[in-house]
Amino acid sequence: MTFNEIKTKLKDKTVGIAGCGGLGSNCAVALARVGVGTLIICDFDTIVESNLNRQYYFFDQIGMKKAATLKENIRRINPSIEVIAHDIKLDAANIVDVFGNCDVIVEAFDRADMKKMILETVLAEMPDKFLVAGIGMAGWGHSNSMHVKQHDRLYVCGDGVTEVSDDQPPLAPRVGIAASMQANTVIELLLKILN
Repeated sequence: MTFNEIKTKLKDKTVGIAGCGGLGSNCAVALARVGVGTLIICDFDTIVESNLNRQYYFFDQIGMKKAATLKENIRRINPSIEVIAHDIKLDAANIVDVFGNCDVIVEAFDRADMKKMILETVLAEMPDKFLVAGIGMAGWGHSNSMHVKQHDRLYVCGDGVTEVSDDQPPLAPRVGIAASMQANTVIELLLKILN
């Protein structure tokens, strides 16, 4: 399949991204670069300097809201992509409304409780949706430990075990690998399963 054929197939697809941090910002940029037609991105947080070691933002964007800033960064990469940015904290009560029209949803949260919440909500209340999650990307090295595991409609990208800590911080290389794995999985779903 040529790149133009891929873009033609993806231009009518919609992907939701829950979180605009390391996973979400990098996954969104990868999906925009290949031509996914609509991205619905959600985050309530503000960019801080410590985000710049792994998130797709720039030094002069410190202090700005993540969702609106990521929308602008994507517009600069591919102005033909429609980006719907929500400056909200997602919860079990609003996920279905926000992501109801998406073909695939990407989980890109930092906290385990938020990961659990979206997983339970999507799998229980959105039976026609695929969820692509990221778990286990802290630290550095060990690239070969990163993989994608499928559990029915859930796809988990990362090593599945390496949690963020003071001794295992989230850094651009492994976070980027996991985010790219998420984007690659989304594209695979959109091109093979949903076409």
